[in-house]
Amino acid sequence: MARTVREAIGGNSEAAWAALREAARACTRCDLYRHATQTVFGEGPVDARMMLVGEQPGDQEDRAGHPFVGPAGKLLDRALAEAGVARDGVYVTNAVKHFKFVPRGKRRIHSKPDAGEITACRWWIEQESLLVKPEVTVALGATAARALMGKAVTIGRERGRPIALPDGGIAWITIHPSYLLRIRDHGEADAEFGRFVDDLKAARASLP
Repeated sequence: MARTVREAIGGNSEAAWAALREAARACTRCDLYRHATQTVFGEGPVDARMMLVGEQPGDQEDRAGHPFVGPAGKLLDRALAEAGVARDGVYVTNAVKHFKFVPRGKRRIHSKPDAGEITACRWWIEQESLLVKPEVTVALGATAARALMGKAVTIGRERGRPIALPDGGIAWITIHPSYLLRIRDHGEADAEFGRFVDDLKAARASLP
């Protein structure tokens, strides 16, 4: 692997993270930067023991420049609280750093990143992982799981068990909170939210 940002800075994690975030602002690794408002980089303690990886910023995240501040982010906050995980104690980021969307009138409708865009952005998530060195990484959805594993992953098959990562630490795979927002039946939505909280509890409990 090429020399990491942390090595270039001389081992100072905070300075390395700031340099990495600044470099990401000018990212042109794929074409998504052409239409997005800005790069939305990860946030949280650089020495966090747990990292959460989502898919990509949504409309509100793209405008605000911060990850998980929209409806899915509020649902994530609620789930983390119920799981006993402090949001300000985890590092939160996305597999893809630019918002991919389809314009529909004045609205911008989310569009799922393709394999090429996930691969192009994977360097950033690798650098974030090298800096933070989380003991536990939670992949929120299939896109995040693909970015971490380097291949397509079926959530139903891998969900609910720890998976060793090549560079150290373990990963847990669960749903993306936006999935919960699409469930129309209230009973089903409550049940799925409970499963999501259980996944986060299991990830927290696996911390050494």
